[in-house]
Amino acid sequence: MMNYFILILKGVAMGAANVIPGVSGGTMALITGIFERLIDAIKSFNIQAIKLLFSFKLKEFAKYTDLYFLLAVFGGIAVAIITLAKLFDYLFTNYPVYIWAYFFGLVLASVYFVGKTVKSWNKGVVITFIIGTTIAVIISVMNPATENSGTLYLLLCGAVAMCSMILPGLSGSFVLILMGNYQLVMIDAVNDRNLAILIPVGIGAVLGLLAFSHILSWVFKRFRDQTISLLTGFILGSLSVLWPWKNSIDFNNNIININKFGAYIDTAGEVLENVKVSTYNHVLPASFNSVVLLSILFAIAGIISIWAIEKASETKS
Repeated sequence: MMNYFILILKGVAMGAANVIPGVSGGTMALITGIFERLIDAIKSFNIQAIKLLFSFKLKEFAKYTDLYFLLAVFGGIAVAIITLAKLFDYLFTNYPVYIWAYFFGLVLASVYFVGKTVKSWNKGVVITFIIGTTIAVIISVMNPATENSGTLYLLLCGAVAMCSMILPGLSGSFVLILMGNYQLVMIDAVNDRNLAILIPVGIGAVLGLLAFSHILSWVFKRFRDQTISLLTGFILGSLSVLWPWKNSIDFNNNIININKFGAYIDTAGEVLENVKVSTYNHVLPASFNSVVLLSILFAIAGIISIWAIEKASETKS
C-alpha cells in the first residue's frame, strides 16, 4: 500500500505541473523515476491487451498493462487537477510573480537532476541537448494562433497537448495556448460540459498518447542518453516561459499580460478581447525590493522542492 501511496503522490506532482502553462507533468515523471515505466505501461494497451480484456482474463490484463500503477498515477493526477485548480487560480490572480518564481526555481533545478542521469556526455549528446533547448525556446516565443472549433483541429489539439503533457519540458497547457484553444477547451468546454468540444479533444488525446508512447519508448530504449539530453534541453528552454517578470506586446505596441487561462489582460487585470500578441517582453524588476527578495526565496523553495523529490525517490529505490 505504501508503494501505491507514493505513486499517487508522484501523480499529484504530475497533475499539479500540468495545470500550469509552462510546466510539464513529464518533467515530474522523469524526476521521480517513473517516466520510462509510465511510457511502457501506456504503450501496452494494444491488441494483446484487448484480447485479454475481452477474454475476461482480468488478472493477466492488469499485469500486462501495469494497470494498478497507471490507476495510482492517473488517480493522483486527477486529484491534483481537481483540488489544486482553484488554489492556483487564486495564487495567479493575487501573487503571480511569486508563483512564477517558485516554478522557475523548480524547473531550473530539474535541468540539473534530469541532466545528471545521462551516463556519457559525448558530442552527440551535447548536440541533442542544444537542439532540445533551441526547439523549446522557439516554441516559447511563438505567437498564439486564433481559436478554432473545427473537429479535425480539436482532434489535433487533443493529440498534441496530451503528448506534450507527458514530454518533459513541454507543457500541454502552454501548447494549447499556442494553438489558440486553451480558453475554448480547458475553460469554456469544461465549465459548460460541452461534449461537442470535449469528445473530439478526448479522442485525439487518447489516440495521440497511444501512438506517441510507442515512438517515445522505442527511442528511449535505443538512444537513452540522447533522449534524456534532448528532454533536458526542452526543460532548459522552457524556462523562458516561466520567467516571473514578463509582458506581452500587441501589434499596436500596447503592453499586455497573459493569465493562466491564456486570456490577455491589461495592467488593471481586465480581460482584453480579440488581442493578438506581436512579441513577448521579458523584463527585469525596476528595483531590488521586498517583492524581489521574496521571489528569490520562492525560487529557492522550488529548487529545494525538486531536491526533496529527488532524494525521496532515491531513498525509495
